[in-house]
Amino acid sequence: MSLLVVGTVAFDAIETPFGKTDKIVGGAASYIALASSYFYKNIQLVSVIGDDFPEDFLNKLKSQGVKLDGLQIKKGEKSFFWSGKYHNDLNSRDTLDTQLNVLENFNPIVPENSKECDFLMLGNLVPAVQKSVITQLKKRPKLIVLDTMNFWMDIALNDLKENLKLIDVLTINDSEARQLSGEYSLVKAAQKILTMGPSTLVIKKGEHGALLFNKNEVFFAPALPLEEVFDPTGAGDSFAGGFIGYLAKTGDVSFENMKRAIIFGSAMASFTVQKFGTEKLIGLTENEVNERVQEFVNLVQFDISLVS
Repeated sequence: MSLLVVGTVAFDAIETPFGKTDKIVGGAASYIALASSYFYKNIQLVSVIGDDFPEDFLNKLKSQGVKLDGLQIKKGEKSFFWSGKYHNDLNSRDTLDTQLNVLENFNPIVPENSKECDFLMLGNLVPAVQKSVITQLKKRPKLIVLDTMNFWMDIALNDLKENLKLIDVLTINDSEARQLSGEYSLVKAAQKILTMGPSTLVIKKGEHGALLFNKNEVFFAPALPLEEVFDPTGAGDSFAGGFIGYLAKTGDVSFENMKRAIIFGSAMASFTVQKFGTEKLIGLTENEVNERVQEFVNLVQFDISLVS
């Protein structure tokens, strides 16, 4: 089996109440690929960068088992760059600068050896670009997961809705769920979104955990209370990477197994926020990951006797 990850590999400059960075490595596909690599090793990355991108990070991806056949390197061009400043609550932020650079004319090319992938993770991108990847595949994957954001709901809603008919799982945050559905109640929002195409919906709620919906069931996973949170950038992408990485490892896409995948995704997100950028996701040990997952289990595990 194989996992195809599509999204941005980019530069970020971040400021939070706890510090600021100059240009560091970021991008949805970077976080997704790194997080998923702790569970699954047959990962193909499709993205685009300029020749200004650091080779040492590409080597780190390779060392994690990520294949870069689908990574386009544009000579004489610059990589995508985003700069943002987070407010004190770390849930809201201001975009200070966005430079599309190589992303402006990105035409993803899926390598031949990945056109029959079993799992497809479409990171946050222009909906038309996401769809172009799906149309290049020779067979339908066992599972297609798509992440998107409110920006595309504002400017490319029709394209996004067309994509929803082609996928299995949609991952968005709570404000995006409300915008897409027009419903304030997240239960009503989920019911409405599930009529648009996906069979499963994940609503990410940041420090308040995540909700998993299908047409008949709901599951909630808490976020791990952390003493220090430095940078929430990439947490949602790390969550998605852990989620689909675990599903690819087990080969089981049932709702019951997705409950477990939510916990593994939440664990990877909890690592990400403890350092700036992708730093914390590089070099984790199997024991560290397992111990973090166990912390989640301990958080929700209890015995109870019902009143008769």
